[in-house]
Amino acid sequence: MLDIKFIRENYEEVRAKLLTRYPAGQNRNNLDEALEQLMVNDKLRRDEIKALESLQQSRNQLSKEIGMKRAKGEDADDLRSLVQEIKEKLDSAEKTKEEAEQKVSYLIDRIPNIPDATTPIGDSEDDNVEVRRIGEVPAFDFEPKQHFEIGEKLGILDLERAAKLSGARFSVLKGAGAKLERALENFMLDEHTKNEGYTEFEVPLIVSDETLYGSGQLPKFQEDLFHVEWEKPMYLIPTSEVPLVNLHRSETFDEKDLPLRYTALTPCFRSEAGSYGKDTRGIIRVHQFYKVEMVNFTTPEKSMEALETMTENASRILQKLGIAHRVVALCTSDMGFSACKTYDVEVWLPGQNTYREISSCSNCWDFQARRANIRYRPADGGKPQYVHTLNGSGLAVGRTWVAVLENYQQKDGSVIIPEVLRPYMDGLEIIEPEK
Repeated sequence: MLDIKFIRENYEEVRAKLLTRYPAGQNRNNLDEALEQLMVNDKLRRDEIKALESLQQSRNQLSKEIGMKRAKGEDADDLRSLVQEIKEKLDSAEKTKEEAEQKVSYLIDRIPNIPDATTPIGDSEDDNVEVRRIGEVPAFDFEPKQHFEIGEKLGILDLERAAKLSGARFSVLKGAGAKLERALENFMLDEHTKNEGYTEFEVPLIVSDETLYGSGQLPKFQEDLFHVEWEKPMYLIPTSEVPLVNLHRSETFDEKDLPLRYTALTPCFRSEAGSYGKDTRGIIRVHQFYKVEMVNFTTPEKSMEALETMTENASRILQKLGIAHRVVALCTSDMGFSACKTYDVEVWLPGQNTYREISSCSNCWDFQARRANIRYRPADGGKPQYVHTLNGSGLAVGRTWVAVLENYQQKDGSVIIPEVLRPYMDGLEIIEPEK
């Protein structure tokens, strides 16, 4: 969440930056209304706090006077009446303050992060800015197929039986297909832990609403989550960013302990609300998929440098796989709710003849840390400050599986295994059609 004090003291600047997150139209009007109501209720809350303090002082003074009169054996009924009046005013002011606080909390929970000054301003993904391209797009002497055509012909992808089990947007991988996914997972984890200094975690897949609130998924993205019927609100994780960020909820680090770099492999569960009709074939957009996540905790001064490093960590996986990709800076209206700046890593898919997102790396500043109450003690002895958190895919395993099939496909329908994956595939060099 944003700092209410910062909004109050920099209202026009905050408003102008937040408006860039919304294309022209109704959403901008909604934002203006939310900010105005936020300020109205913030002022009311602060006014009532002052009123409460003044009333409490008056009550305390009257109580002293009543005590003095009692000591002298004098009648204090008139003062008791005044105390009762003050008590009623206190009750009313307390109720008004609580109502205003609830409104402030409701509104600020639904306002996104402020874009960084280096984030491109734009109304749609068309305004995203390509930063760099890495690798050569492969040339084929035949018409390249899409991954689902390749996988089904090889007998390693079964979408029909997956639909029988669970419905649309699920997949079954078989044989070398399942092994390839496992090889990618282990390769990614090894790269991050052995070469890039990440600590690996295994985390719960079912989390509380408080945990989802801490990382910014609730209340904004309620409809995108899978709810678990239990004795209290619980949800399947949409990404391991959620439990990794919240590992340190309500904790305070020493600055010398930062940065912390965490990684985890988990299945991710998403309802894909609002994606009707998009990527209906194959496994580009599914309800359940595996992802290797990267999460960083760092100081404000180093968070932008950490974002560049994290993006390079994601890119390096594809470089070692020998797959062409590009890095794109997302514009203000295309970023996620908690992000102040985001780079997407987009992989080249020959079957679609386009680049597709395979990783999003975001700096959230202190937006998540405020929600989860994660701080650090500065080395110079200053008062505790909120950490900056960053997250990124390193990578989405299913989409990397797709990229391997499409970029390494051969004219006869076989798929060559990238060299770096062969040790994880028991030396298998090529996946050939079932005989």
